[in-house]
Amino acid sequence: MSVQNSIRDMFFEESEELLESLAEGLALMHSGSHNDETVNAVFRAVHSIKGGAGAFKLSALVAFAHRFENVLDEVRGHRLGIDAEILRTLQRSADHLADLVEAARNRDEGENPQTAEFLAALNVCLGSTPEPGAADVDETFGFAAITVDLDDLGPAEATEGQSYTITFCPHPGLYINGHDPALLMATLAELGAMTATPDLSKLPDLAAFDAGKPSLAWTIQLATEAEESAVRDVFEFVEGLCDLSIVQNTATQPADTEEKVESAVAVAIKVEAPIAEVPLQPEEAKGQPVLAKSDAEVDAGNAERSGPKPTLRVDLDRVDRLINAVGELIINQSMIAQRVQELHLATDADVVNHVEDYRLLARDIQEAVMAIRAQPVKPLFQRMSRIVREAADSTGKSARLVTYGEGSEVDKTVVERLADPLTHMIRNAVDHGLETPEGRIAAGKDPVGTIYLSAAHRSGAVIITIRDDGAGLNRRKILEIARKKNLVPADAELSDAEIDALLFLPGFSTASTISNLSGRGVGLDVVRNAVTALGGRVAIASTVGQGTEFTISLPLTLAVLDGMVVSVAGQVMVIPITAILETIRPGLDEMHMVGTSDRIISVRGKFIPMIDVARGLGFTRPPNHPEPRTLLLVETENQGQCALIVDRVFDQRQVVIKGLDTNYGAVPGVSAATVLGDGQIALILDPDAIANNRVLSAANPWAGAKLNEGKSLAVA
Repeated sequence: MSVQNSIRDMFFEESEELLESLAEGLALMHSGSHNDETVNAVFRAVHSIKGGAGAFKLSALVAFAHRFENVLDEVRGHRLGIDAEILRTLQRSADHLADLVEAARNRDEGENPQTAEFLAALNVCLGSTPEPGAADVDETFGFAAITVDLDDLGPAEATEGQSYTITFCPHPGLYINGHDPALLMATLAELGAMTATPDLSKLPDLAAFDAGKPSLAWTIQLATEAEESAVRDVFEFVEGLCDLSIVQNTATQPADTEEKVESAVAVAIKVEAPIAEVPLQPEEAKGQPVLAKSDAEVDAGNAERSGPKPTLRVDLDRVDRLINAVGELIINQSMIAQRVQELHLATDADVVNHVEDYRLLARDIQEAVMAIRAQPVKPLFQRMSRIVREAADSTGKSARLVTYGEGSEVDKTVVERLADPLTHMIRNAVDHGLETPEGRIAAGKDPVGTIYLSAAHRSGAVIITIRDDGAGLNRRKILEIARKKNLVPADAELSDAEIDALLFLPGFSTASTISNLSGRGVGLDVVRNAVTALGGRVAIASTVGQGTEFTISLPLTLAVLDGMVVSVAGQVMVIPITAILETIRPGLDEMHMVGTSDRIISVRGKFIPMIDVARGLGFTRPPNHPEPRTLLLVETENQGQCALIVDRVFDQRQVVIKGLDTNYGAVPGVSAATVLGDGQIALILDPDAIANNRVLSAANPWAGAKLNEGKSLAVA
């Protein structure tokens, strides 16, 4: 990989963090809980993206970011008030900025047709449409124009503390990369009393003027309480793109804070060389924001800011290799422990104690390594804010998103694979859950609907909840549609929970017309399949007139799991502990025959189908094998509660997951495999797949059906 491509990748990684900061700041502004520093952080995020984009000749991104930046500069200067329409424009501009960043990452050079619309909306915020030639990037000549208004750079009220003399002379690359000296000086002015004097002595005659070689410089006097590091941080993103000198004045050489700016003219500088023809130079790349941590940006309102948290970027492949190595370490530790156990040594023997220390150390290493892959769900939740806005616009509804538990950490893979089902559920909540503003007003509700999105850790899993305050599920309509589609028998009696479960059937939809969001038969079955593939479960709860809640339960990681080690027809297997409700040793009077060979069990007055795991997987027991009577009561998505018949339960342990898809292929009823302490390979079972196994459907009339407390039979 070339140096430029490496820096480019770093820029887009940094842009992701900046876009998250931008979304977070705008959310605070929308809630009304922001302060001046929030607005400054939003401004800096857009400014940093613009500066980095300029280094890679992303002119469309630079132009839009600069116009966006101009509006934010008006907001932070209190020259533009924040109202609902301004916030709407800012949030949608942030969405479009993210689209432009993504297009640039994918090297999509085509013009985005929506850019003009967003630029027009930003112009409305500024109160006028820019005159020709005043645009940030002249599309005709490819010029980058920077305007520096010296009226705003006069002396401010004196501030106690140290003073500095700053000499600032930009290089051509500073303008080419989209930086604006006026914005740098405005940031300096926020640190204290400042005067800026332009050095016009090096300006050539107009006849010899070369716009590609700017010769304007400034001498700046700054009196501030901030430390020198805070002053230097202002120029952090232009390091290497200018001649810069920052000298702290001594007591005998005070800064001349009363010196006036000799001229109050506006100096306009145009870089004559087309942006597309300016190559990236290594020395120019040094000072780009892609190499700086956003945590280290200046806290302009507080000189006593805390230092940045050190971070290290590591390729994900390296982390995956480390996790695999630690998994092998855990397996090796388990093997050694089992061999030592077979020696039947005294419990206080040195080797036994050392093996136990090894086990604890291996577990600590495993938890530490797994924490490297863990990341908060906050970025994912922030993306859902845009989904709510877009879905509301498409349906003509008003909606807002309220999030909780954004700091809950989950394995990176889980977060990535959860994005699509979560997007579908959020759109579904807006489209089907919320009423129209008129309908909400008639029901005595706020015309703006609310979608609640939360995450929390519970019992070794992460629980994600999506709830709306809409009308709730129309179960009568759902049942009628299911009958029309022949998804359930016409005379079937279904409970509320069973009717709710119909929403997860393939092809089921309550939409009467096809739209961008619904009506095409791609329903919540996609969500269920995606969640099930992650080893999770999804449940529904709804109250008429109050709303609907979807709860997704997911494992914290896809690398290890806690499982119950069992024996099935002489084969050692593992069942995920998260699916097991309890173990049962039933009496003969608790089991009842169905037909000639299948049985159900009564558990606290509720009849549960019994599923023989061995038969479901195609195993046969020896003729004289005793009838197994060990049951694992599990919760499945389609069949509800089922009792899995196994031969024996050994113990509960944490196992390292080894996928089968790459080396073998998909196996019905099996989700993965693991290596036990004795070196034996054990299959990890999928209770949902076993319950749905078609092998059972032919022999077991209760497979694919569920008993509702022994009163009625309903297809789930």
